[in-house]
This record gives sequence, structure tokens and C-alpha cells, in this order.
Amino acid sequence: MKLKRSQWWIFVSISIFFLISAQAVAVLLGRFYYDQGGNSKWISTLVQTVGFPILYLPLCLLPASPHTSYCSFKTLVWIYLSLGLAIGLDNLLYSYGLLLLSASAYSLICGTQLIFNAVFSYLINSEKITFWTVMSVFFLTVSALVIALDDDSNSPSGGSKWIYGIGCLLTLLASLIYSLQLSLMQFSFEKIIKRETFAMVLEMQIYTSLVASCVSVIGLFASGEWKMLRMEMEEFHKGHVSYVLTLVGTAVSWQLGSVSAVALIFLVSSLFSNLIGTLSLIVTPLAALVGFDDKLTVAKIAAIIFAIPGVAFYMYKNYLDGLKVERASESLAD
Repeated sequence: MKLKRSQWWIFVSISIFFLISAQAVAVLLGRFYYDQGGNSKWISTLVQTVGFPILYLPLCLLPASPHTSYCSFKTLVWIYLSLGLAIGLDNLLYSYGLLLLSASAYSLICGTQLIFNAVFSYLINSEKITFWTVMSVFFLTVSALVIALDDDSNSPSGGSKWIYGIGCLLTLLASLIYSLQLSLMQFSFEKIIKRETFAMVLEMQIYTSLVASCVSVIGLFASGEWKMLRMEMEEFHKGHVSYVLTLVGTAVSWQLGSVSAVALIFLVSSLFSNLIGTLSLIVTPLAALVGFDDKLTVAKIAAIIFAIPGVAFYMYKNYLDGLKVERASESLAD
């Protein structure tokens, strides 16, 4: 892009702002949908990926370049299908988790994806387990356990410990699948496609989101929830317009977060983009506490206290990895 330093900082700052805020807004709108009378899990699942056509805009603005990869078209289709199905299942589990948990508890449980990310990175991507990784896993595990054992009086489950526990378990499972799909996506780029350009990353997001959206539509009709959508809109506490705007806003927020993450990958690095995405795991529960007046229990305070060093250790570990890559590149250049 040949940006001036000042322009580069402007683009990076804008991308950071939208990545953190878009993820927080998407979770808050998802909780708002349920609080105001929404009940369709499949609609909540669909809006997480259905905004993928927005990604065609940056894809079309890219200059034309040779589109070649080291795998066949059939292999690409299988990659998109398998990852898309995993994303669809993952989003459904997240929808159930957000239905059963308060927004703040849900956000804190989602932080466990860093634990699973460390495990799958080691098993699939041959990433070494360091002291900082172990410390991050320890603190985030304690944070998740504190939330899981909390009797959240603000939980939409109405105080039922069993339903609250199921919500924690489903969110944990969703975090596991999310981390697995990230490692598999990285493995696909490094070992199968062997070509990671801006266009290829956008296409991966577009076509996996397309598959996930199709899964959600099929689930919506197969479950019969589509028959209740008209009544749901009519009974939405804030009215018809608010119902539509909530769903549209959620869809746009999820995709805006995706575009911002991709922008940071190519403006800075994938490590930096991952760091900012990790930082949002702390911002989101704090925003949830303010946005929904969730009760700030002792357990939530303790969970946040444990989550902060867990995320910090994870970020520092990625920072050290980035330094190693930079030094390796400089030695090769010399």
C-alpha cells in the first residue's frame, strides 16, 4: 500500500478500535436480543456469519494478482466445507451459551479459548510450550473455574445451577471448537494451500462463512423456528424496528471484527492481530457489566483479576515469538 508513517498509524488505530469494539458490541447485541424477547438459537447463530458479503468489498478492491495454490480445487472445497461446518456448530454452541449465561460470565468463559489455543497449537502446529504459556493456561483455568462455580444471580437461567452449569459447559465446548478451527486453518495455509495472501485469507473467511450460514439456514427450517419468527418480532419488547436493527447490527459487528482482524494481519502481523483480539476478551466482560448492569459478584471480580495476568502472559509469549521471527528474518537478509 506504500503508506506514510502517519497514515499507517491512522489505519492501525482504526483497525484496533473496530476489532475490540465490534466484538464487544456483537456480544452485547446478542445478549440484548435474548433479553428483549428473542428466543431463536438458529437466528442468533446465523447472524454470526451471514454478514460475509461485506468481505467482498475489500476483496474487490484488491489489485489483480495470480491466484495459485499448491492444492487442487477439490481440496479447497473440502477445506471450506469442513471448516464451515465446524464454524456453524461452534456458533450454535456460542448462541446457547449466551442464552443461558449473563453477558459478563459468557465473555469471561470465552477467555478459555486461549487455553485450548495453546494445546492445539502444540499438537497441530508444532508450537513449543513455554513458561509463559503454562502461566497463561494456569491463570485462565482458575478464572474459568471461578466463573463456573459462581451462583450468578443475574444469569438468564433464573438461578438454576444446573442450567447455569450447562451454559458454562456449552461455552467451554464452543471455545474448544473455535481454537481447534483456528489451528486447522493455520495448518491448511501452511501445509496444504501453501499460499497466504490477503485475497486467500478473505476468501477463506467468505466461503467458510457461506457454508456456516447455509448450515444455520437449514437448522432454522429443520427445527421449525422459522415459523415463530413473525411472532417473535411482534412480541419483541422494543418493537419491530429494534428487532431488525438488533439482528442487522449483530451481523455487521461480527464481520466488522473479522475485517479489522484481517487488516491488522496485513498492516502489522498475524501475531499483533491475535494480541488485539485477545485484549478484547478483557474489554468485553467490562462492557457487559456496564451495558446490562450485571451484578459484579465477588466471583466475577476474582475471575477478572485472574484473567488479566492470564491474557498478559499470553500476549507476552506472542511478543517473544514475534521477536524470534523478526530476528530470524534479519539473519536471513544478512
